[in-house]
Parts: sequence; C-alpha cells; structure tokens
Amino acid sequence: MPSPARTPEVGEPLDPLPTGFAALMRPELPSLVKEIWAEVTRAYPVYGRLLDGPNADTVRQGVEQALTAFVDRVAEPGKPSTLRDALLRRFGRVEAYEGRDLESLHGAYRLGARIALRRAQSVGRQYSLSPTLILAFADALFAYVEELAEVTREGYSEVQARGTSEVTMLRRQLLHLILAAPPLPQPTVTDLCEAAAWPLPTECTLVVFRSAVPDPVEAAGLDGDVLTELDAPHPHLLVPGPLTPDRQAMLGRALSGTRAVVGLTLPTAQAADSFRWARRVLQLIDDGIVPDAPVVRCEDHLTTLWLLSDPPLVRQVADRELAPLAGLPASRRERLVETLRVHISTRAPAEQVGDMLGVHAQTVRYRLRSLDARLGDRLTDPDHRFALEAALRSLHLQDDAGTCP
Repeated sequence: MPSPARTPEVGEPLDPLPTGFAALMRPELPSLVKEIWAEVTRAYPVYGRLLDGPNADTVRQGVEQALTAFVDRVAEPGKPSTLRDALLRRFGRVEAYEGRDLESLHGAYRLGARIALRRAQSVGRQYSLSPTLILAFADALFAYVEELAEVTREGYSEVQARGTSEVTMLRRQLLHLILAAPPLPQPTVTDLCEAAAWPLPTECTLVVFRSAVPDPVEAAGLDGDVLTELDAPHPHLLVPGPLTPDRQAMLGRALSGTRAVVGLTLPTAQAADSFRWARRVLQLIDDGIVPDAPVVRCEDHLTTLWLLSDPPLVRQVADRELAPLAGLPASRRERLVETLRVHISTRAPAEQVGDMLGVHAQTVRYRLRSLDARLGDRLTDPDHRFALEAALRSLHLQDDAGTCP
C-alpha cells in the first residue's frame, strides 16, 4: 500500500518535476499574476481594497513572488525563498492586524493554485506534455500552497504573540482605510473610529520613515492618538493635526532619531495624497535629487515633486519645445540648452549667465542669438516659455542625479 501524501517542509525541493518545465511556465507568469489577482479580488473583495491602501506594493510583490519562487524552485531545487517568505509573513501580520482569521487568505491561495493549474494544463496541451507530468505539477503545486499557508501563519502568530489588543487592531485597520484611495464611505470610517475610541481629526500629518524603526513595543512613547504601521516596508504613522513642536519632540523621543519624511498637513480625507507624496520624496532622496537630512519636509520640495511627477512626459515636452535644435551636433545642442536653461530661469544679464556657466559674456550673447534665430516666437510666447522653463528645470534635476534618460 502506498504511503500517505506528506506535506513538505518549508523550503524542501519539489519533486518530481523536470527542471525544464520551469522554462515553459516562466513566460506565463506576468499574465498569470493578473488573472489570479482578478479572480481573487472578485471572490474576496476585501483583498481588492488592499490595492488602494498603503500595502498595495507589498500585496502585488507578494503575489508575484509566490508564483516566481515556485517556478524558481522547479528550475533549481532547493533554491531559498527569502523574499517570498518575508512578504508572506507580512500578509499574515496584516490579516491579524485587520482582525481576520486566515481562512479567507488560505482560500485565496487555493484559488490561485487552481488558476495556475488551469494555465499549466493549457501549456501542457500546447507542448503535448504527458498527463503524468501535469498530475505531478498539480501535486507539487498544492503541496506548495500548504507551504505558503504555513509561512503566512508564522507572521499571523507573531502578532498574536505580542498580545495586540482589539483596539490596536481596529486602529491599524482604521489607518489602512484612511490611506485608501479613494476612501471608503464616511459612515464606515465613522463607525470604526467609534469602535477604536479614536476621534476623527479634521486634518492630519503623515510621517514616513526611511528605514526600520525600533520594535513597536519600544515605540511606546508615541502619543496615544497616533496611528502607526511601524513594521511595514515603509514604516509610517499618522499624527492628528499639524506636527507641532510638542509632536516633533514626541517623535524624536519615541523613535530614536530614525530618519523620516514629513508629509503635508492636509484634511484627513486627503491623507492618501500626503502619504503618496512623502513616499515619493523618499525615492527622490534615494535618487540623490532631494538632499538627505534627519527629517525632510515635503513642503520644502513641492516644486521638485511637481516637476518630477512624470519624467517621461517632461521629456516629451522638452523634445517638442526644443525640436528646432534637434538637427544640431549633440555637444553644441547641449551647450545651447544649458545656456537657455540658465537664461530663462534666472532672467540674468549675459555677464551673470556667463559667470554661472564659466564662459565669456560674449559667448552667452552668441548662443542667445543662435537660440533666438532657431526658436523664434517660442522664447517670447508665454505658454511656450513656461513649458520650456518647467521642462528644462525638471531635466536639470534629473541630470544632477544621473537619472535623466
């Protein structure tokens, strides 16, 4: 009598799939991720809302990693799944903080597996694979789902072990709802505020941290009305009202000087915008565009945020406005464009522009005459001049950081 099926240990190689099968499945992954996500959010609407909240990137990456790690394991048995495991434990923590059990999430895993099996059967027909191979794939896939569930359960148990109170979980859920875009209906938020004993403020300030913060247990010095998500990939918190000196002192004491970006103080209904802009400033710091500092305020970099909100579009604007220069040799075009940028942004005379560029004033005048001859009305028309200045400022910011395409 054959021995009963055994659930593999976490990280145990899958068998008996040939490694070449991974090469057939890998091209299917991008469309398979989209199909699974569409089916899962249809069957479990609660997970659809996660894509509108602060955990959206983690959710997408987790789904992609769960599938990619399976294919990687087929191609290279025994390959570790470190990133996948970290994301799945995060899934488990979110479920615990949201006050849900794991049945829905595990159901979503099983649904995803059925969709993946359906795709594998299609691939099998396309390449005339044997039914035995597809059956082996199904066995390995559903054993893998049990592995996913076990790793997720680890994150869920972490939260339970901390003894997180019901009010804490409600406040975590409330923070997710406030940062969702678009927000859920106001009655839902109001009811949750009442249950969480948290008065809904008229306005709030988001703070996003550049790196891991001290263990949440050690952050007990935070004011009681501050909503936190300190174990997220980008830890963040919501402070009711503006960030007053007293609030700043509170954050400094509680979070041990962790480097942070302070979002704009906005009406609470617009908190998602504050969160999005603060995270964008984080990226601009990493790119070397916004200067680093222990605390960076979004309000000090609004123009930069605006100019870099859509770099490919800026490039299109610049290409169109500077089209008359397109036929010039690259080095000459670059000199003219840089002279134009300094000229229209400073409105300075040729002597000062020359000092800024390190060239003689007569060289500046020659370049300006050349620009005038080629660009003509574009330099005097207010709309064209504004478009040129904005585009050139944006490209200069990207050039300084080496990120301009």
